[in-house]
Amino acid sequence: MKDLKFVIITGLSGAGKTLAMRVFEDHGYFCVDNLPPAIIPTFIDLCRQSIKRINKIALVIDIRGGGFFDTLFESLKEMIDSGFDYEILFLEASDEVLIKRYKESRRRHPLAFEGRIIEGISSEREKMAKLREAADYIIDTSFKTPSELKEEIVIRFIEREKEDRLLINLVSFGFKQGIPLDADLIFDVRFIPNPYYIDELRPYSGENQEVKDFVMKWPESKQFLKKLLDMVQYLIPYYIREGKTQLVIGIGCTGGRHRSVAFTDEIAAKLKVNRHRVVIDHRDIEKDRS
Repeated sequence: MKDLKFVIITGLSGAGKTLAMRVFEDHGYFCVDNLPPAIIPTFIDLCRQSIKRINKIALVIDIRGGGFFDTLFESLKEMIDSGFDYEILFLEASDEVLIKRYKESRRRHPLAFEGRIIEGISSEREKMAKLREAADYIIDTSFKTPSELKEEIVIRFIEREKEDRLLINLVSFGFKQGIPLDADLIFDVRFIPNPYYIDELRPYSGENQEVKDFVMKWPESKQFLKKLLDMVQYLIPYYIREGKTQLVIGIGCTGGRHRSVAFTDEIAAKLKVNRHRVVIDHRDIEKDRS
């Protein structure tokens, strides 16, 4: 059923699923929160048989479903067997951020009945691991503002309905933390002078303007940026011709906090000027403060 757009919004409690649902709702999706997975196939049939024939659906399904949650994969298999397709959006965040959000909201974690919040989060991660592996898109909301999360969802799902442009996902990372496993292209910027060794710059990340100016002022930085952009611009038409819908580019430095972040932001700015669809993920920006 190619005309049906069906998205499952899931992930960790406190990671932003409610905001994500509102984004889809604002763009014409029929949204339901906490629907028991067992009735998904029946619900889809009812939507398609409705007078207005609802064909854009987003469901929030998560651990709140309790025992019903365990039937999710059976329901999804039944949908596939019936000719329906779907996408899974999985939202997550670090333990520290989730704990902070729960403390600020003063709400109880659904799995922390009488225990600590961290125990509930740990249990949820374990129960959601299989669904995370099956997800089409994983978004870490730890350091995203609500507007940044909204923008990324719109780019990944809503704008794609209007045009088939390639989505370019730029990921800054630290080699100390490992290379992004889903990257199509990896670039190493460790040859550029490191602001970490400048006392007044060390506390800041590559998002700081002074750090950016330091990283980008060197002749090798400017030349590397030009050559990288030339290569990416050259490759994009061929990736599109191949049928690729997403290009993941990793930009790495030692810790993933200074040079890779500054370079990723600079690349994104240049690509956006040429009207490319770009999403930024500073994966390790808060991991290396040593």
